[in-house]
Amino acid sequence: MHELGTVLGVFGHPDDETYLMAGLMAHTRDEGNRVVCVTATKGEGGSWDEKRWPSETMGEVRAKELEESLGVLGVKEHHWLGYIDAACADVPFEQGVAAVQPFVAEVQPDAVFTFGPDGMTDHADHKAVSAWTTEAFRRTAKPGAKLYYATATQEWVDEFVPRMNKFHVFAPGFPPVTSPDEPGAIQFVLPPDTLERKLQAIECHVSQVEYMLKYFGEDFFREAHKGEYFRLAEQK
Repeated sequence: MHELGTVLGVFGHPDDETYLMAGLMAHTRDEGNRVVCVTATKGEGGSWDEKRWPSETMGEVRAKELEESLGVLGVKEHHWLGYIDAACADVPFEQGVAAVQPFVAEVQPDAVFTFGPDGMTDHADHKAVSAWTTEAFRRTAKPGAKLYYATATQEWVDEFVPRMNKFHVFAPGFPPVTSPDEPGAIQFVLPPDTLERKLQAIECHVSQVEYMLKYFGEDFFREAHKGEYFRLAEQK
């Protein structure tokens, strides 16, 4: 895979970055490059079990899980935007852009990763974060910087979406599909050691993944998450 240089990832909730680009983040850090991760919310509404993880403490739980997950990947720079789960669509557009823009200005990334306008799963928070990040990139990114949107291949969709949707992961018609032959597209097949780190990072998000892991098993997770796919949305 070509080198990405300095990387900035902007996502909606703890674990978005882990599923979508844990391998890319770990690879970039292993190459000695800077990786900065920004998360819009703490995923306060993401409790699967109110007895074990009450909603009132869910944000603290998920923040700790994310800290541990990023530690596995070697990512030392993380920031919160401070918004509330499921409320990003209500944030005024210019306010959201202004929240992301300082990170683009300070980090001066060579590559920015986020959701596409589709939100990957049709989640309203994801769509809002995509819009903020895209506009912040357009206004502030340095010449030559690239903006990447999360996507999937048709083969991946055919194989994994029907099974994952036992847990209602994707809305009908999602995720978006991009051919790996599209100019600028990234199709990163994780080396075995990196894949194991990604699985370990996913497993740090206990409150979100425990039931799926018990249902599917680790082998399914290895197979489903061995590739990471992004399309080139824009280049400055």
